[in-house]
Amino acid sequence: MKDRLQFFGLLSVYWLAFFILSRILFLIYLHAQTSSLTLKEVLMPMALGLRMDAAMTAYWMIITGVVFTCSPFTSNRTASFIQGSFTILFLIICSLVVVADIELYKHWGFRINSTPLMYIGSEATSSVSPTVIILLVIIFLLLFSLFLMWYQKGLAPRLKTLAPLEKKWAPVWLALTVALIIPIRSSFSVAPINTGFVYFHKTKAFPNHAGINAVWNFLRSVSRDDQSKYPDNFVQNYEGDFQRLMHTEGKTKSVITIEKPNVILIILESFTAKIIQPLGGQADITPALNALTKEGILFTNFYASGDRTDKGIVSILSGYPAQPRTSIIKYPNKTESLPYLPRAMEKIGYHTSFVYGGNIGFANMESYLTNAGFGNITSDDDFDSDIDNSKWGVADHYVFEQMLNECDTAKNPFFKVMLSLSSHEPFEVPMDPVFKGQDESSKFLNACFYTDKSLGEFIREAKKKSWWNNTLIIITADHGHRFPNPNELKEKDRFKIPMLWLGGAISKQDTTIQTFGIQTDISNTLLNQVGVHVNEFTFSKNLMADDVNSFALYIFNNGFGYVAPHDENIFDFDLQNYLKKEGDEKQLPLGKAYLQKLFHDYNSR
Repeated sequence: MKDRLQFFGLLSVYWLAFFILSRILFLIYLHAQTSSLTLKEVLMPMALGLRMDAAMTAYWMIITGVVFTCSPFTSNRTASFIQGSFTILFLIICSLVVVADIELYKHWGFRINSTPLMYIGSEATSSVSPTVIILLVIIFLLLFSLFLMWYQKGLAPRLKTLAPLEKKWAPVWLALTVALIIPIRSSFSVAPINTGFVYFHKTKAFPNHAGINAVWNFLRSVSRDDQSKYPDNFVQNYEGDFQRLMHTEGKTKSVITIEKPNVILIILESFTAKIIQPLGGQADITPALNALTKEGILFTNFYASGDRTDKGIVSILSGYPAQPRTSIIKYPNKTESLPYLPRAMEKIGYHTSFVYGGNIGFANMESYLTNAGFGNITSDDDFDSDIDNSKWGVADHYVFEQMLNECDTAKNPFFKVMLSLSSHEPFEVPMDPVFKGQDESSKFLNACFYTDKSLGEFIREAKKKSWWNNTLIIITADHGHRFPNPNELKEKDRFKIPMLWLGGAISKQDTTIQTFGIQTDISNTLLNQVGVHVNEFTFSKNLMADDVNSFALYIFNNGFGYVAPHDENIFDFDLQNYLKKEGDEKQLPLGKAYLQKLFHDYNSR
């Protein structure tokens, strides 16, 4: 019995060491963020994370407990084989999760959960450069080999030489195995351990995230993914606050010259306001878009609802907000009941189409766009194979050319939506670099410069077309980006994006609208311009109304930010508290009311 207890203890230390080393690896790999922390901010997640490491260790030790419970009824060789097989299996799983997590965090700003399972396939690796993939493979092999060697040299021989266990000890091992529920829950209260247990910093997300055990977080997310239901009791009596928040009254200020203009909606991949000079961004990254702002109406306080393309598309085309832990596009049974801007436009005589140079089946987009009712969908399969030669799809200037050709042959009035892709990782563009450097930030800026150049060429050519004078063009982005000047996912600068209205059918030029808005507001704002007044876009307000509440609400992984002319609040569901509160505290219930309305609506679909 004693030798088995020793082995049990040593194996527990083995797994604890793995998870501690994994956290150190996380901090080293993300050295840019780690270097900004104080010594205390580095040590605190190491200490607090031990609690979650112990919980994950206890999960793996259940197998050992079961093996030892059954060992009086089986041979030592069989027990050794079962234990060894499970240890190696768990080691492979843990190593894969840890290595995937350190790279994904750079891009998404939150610890790995079930989200990457949406993107499994060739496209999932298209956004990562070969150099990074090689580095990750090396890290995986080193991590896996180190602990495999430790097990085979230090633990497996002990297991093979254990003395036979008498049957009277089987109930004891069963009791010890059941007792693992204590470290698994890590609490004697009603609430078991959760990510909030490792949160200690009131303003910085990164040191809080560093304390999370990546394997625990991933497995918990996967186990709960099919039961993704949001709380119905986040706040009580929220309907009044929500209606006050969405207040929109009065006449619509018309900005178009004809009743039903053609409408081209261009959604630019990752076009953050940080690269657009008229929005306070860096100069010389998007010279074409900068110049175009003088030719139309620029919304200077416009935000993405979420942080990924699949969330941005739904927010724009359905007027439906992003969600903190899920993406509704994953569930066709839910998206079937959403309102759709293309269908609303079709009802009043518009001919609709969608143009994209990538794989339309990625992230369930094909199902969503089909439900949206587009009359025609153009994707990578519709382009010549010789130009479909980048990892992510067809380069943007070819897609803009396709868009131009389709407009020439489209029936009037048309509603065409285009989604670009070249400014997505790995930022491959058919153009010599303008900004020197091989770092990700320089590549991102070069890709944005290329997309902006392609956009400018499209507008120049469109102005020569017969349909130009009857056309409204809306330019926006699917989401923001961490570059340039990387900031935490919760920060509003990460979500601020452009929205520009221009074209031959626009009645105003060199105009700015400072009303705060989000992607969901596009639906009702556009529909009211063409004379359609509907109530189905619950989360969409008309930004051109005489009296409209000026606010934006963006949603990140398990949290949200609320911004208004004099207010900025950031709420974290893991911390169950605000990370930032600036302005009138009477406005705090409004953001929560918005989320509760969203939760109720999402759960009921």
